[in-house]
Amino acid sequence: MNISLKDFDGSSFSKGSHGLKMILWYFVSSLFVQSSLFPFMAHKVFLLRLFGAKIGKGLVIKPGVTIKFPWKLVIGDNCWIGENVWVDNLDKIILANDVCLSQGALLLTGNHDYTVSNFPYRNAPIVIEEGVWVGAKAVVCSGVICESHSILTVGSIATKDLKAYTIYQGNPAVAIRKRTIK
Repeated sequence: MNISLKDFDGSSFSKGSHGLKMILWYFVSSLFVQSSLFPFMAHKVFLLRLFGAKIGKGLVIKPGVTIKFPWKLVIGDNCWIGENVWVDNLDKIILANDVCLSQGALLLTGNHDYTVSNFPYRNAPIVIEEGVWVGAKAVVCSGVICESHSILTVGSIATKDLKAYTIYQGNPAVAIRKRTIK
């Protein structure tokens, strides 16, 4: 998957769809995607695609997942989205192949500009490249690129790009060692 942020413009905020679609998504998401009473992954993938998400094959999506705008979501092959993950995608989020978002992870594409009195949005996309693991309760902030096979450990907060094959920990996350794959 060829991934680049150069095509995104974070200068203005658009929900990317009309009100009726957003209302329908709210109810469909609440009843079928977030609910633990509806554990069928194939149906969740179908519904996400129906609302505009681009999803490869082999997605595992657990109960309790919140996705704000599926039409701003691209997911590659063989990805795992754990329980209670929150995809707060006011801007585009791209997950490449073989990405794991562990339980309670938060992908946060939006923020407010506190230097302006009316707090306008300042959003930026998130790109999570191939083989990345975002640990349980970890946060990836707007504009961050998690490069290939990087790891963000449990409870850590990525405010800047994560370099390839590197393990990050803390708040803000800092590199602690290289990742070696056998």
